[in-house]
Amino acid sequence: MKTYFIKMAAAILAAGAVSGPAIAQEQPIALSGDVMVEKTVVDEAGISTIERVEPDVVVPGDRLIFSTDYSNSGSEAVTDFVVTNPLPSAVRLASDADAGLAVSVDGGASWGILAALTVAADDGSVRPATHADVTHVRWTLAEVAPGERGRVEYPAIIR
Repeated sequence: MKTYFIKMAAAILAAGAVSGPAIAQEQPIALSGDVMVEKTVVDEAGISTIERVEPDVVVPGDRLIFSTDYSNSGSEAVTDFVVTNPLPSAVRLASDADAGLAVSVDGGASWGILAALTVAADDGSVRPATHADVTHVRWTLAEVAPGERGRVEYPAIIR
């Protein structure tokens, strides 16, 4: 059982860190991704805090933060830069993710906010999409100035 969770952690790390920022325009923008797990830590005084740490072993229910850092190494501003991150199949978008986040529930074919999307139910009817249906998240950066750096991220839960 422990081996399974270690392999799952390795697969999630590979998906997030290597292919997380998989789709972006050809521009002087550099992208790099990482995945952190949120852990509750209790200090000697009994005070709980949440820390982000590198995942070693993850289990269903663990909360991960997938992040993409971007920077513009060019001499001109880049406008309407789009970063698209596929969600690894082992995770679902966390229910407290930004409600205004652009998401896809059909593999990236169409986009919208989750509250406006629907999916086909098993019986052929249509139902509102849920966080578990999200396949991709996307950000459109209006402008990335020369030398500018930033980070976009989304929370996910291990299925």
